[in-house]
Amino acid sequence: MQNGASNVLNQFRQGDVDAFEALFHQHQRSVYGWILRVVRNASTAEELTVETFWRIYQAHARFEPAMGFKGWARRIATHVALDWLRTKRAEIELTPEMLAEVASPAGADPAVTAEIRAKTALAFGRLPTKLRIAATLAVIEEQPQKLVAEALGITVAAVKLRVFRALRLLRNDLEKQGIKP
Repeated sequence: MQNGASNVLNQFRQGDVDAFEALFHQHQRSVYGWILRVVRNASTAEELTVETFWRIYQAHARFEPAMGFKGWARRIATHVALDWLRTKRAEIELTPEMLAEVASPAGADPAVTAEIRAKTALAFGRLPTKLRIAATLAVIEEQPQKLVAEALGITVAAVKLRVFRALRLLRNDLEKQGIKP
């Protein structure tokens, strides 16, 4: 099996369309899931998954089979998502379903809880893109920092720093809105 996978990767590097299609079918869901974590919108994630695989195909000659496809694809997907976020200046859309997943204390006033969630979503959306993506992946999605670092093309220390800065900015923003985190 290892030899077969290696063959497909080598064929892909040489521009073989069938090898590309095999890799697309094998990795499409994981790339989509990764992008969805970043952009937080299913239809946008679908579009960006197609864009990611288009870029992957265009870059086939630069692919190094020994490095593995999954991490390479994830890194390209991250760059596609970041490009989209920069272009659109999109704020992360926290849907009511996503907000409902956040646990609230038993007996808490639903109106107060909803207000806090809304203010938190606004504060999170105001974070600089680089900080917001690192915090989304590392804190909200609970992805390992090493994986986040590889996807963003930075060190683990840089991920930790971005998350720290994001949380500090969130705390300051919430305090200005009258919420004590």
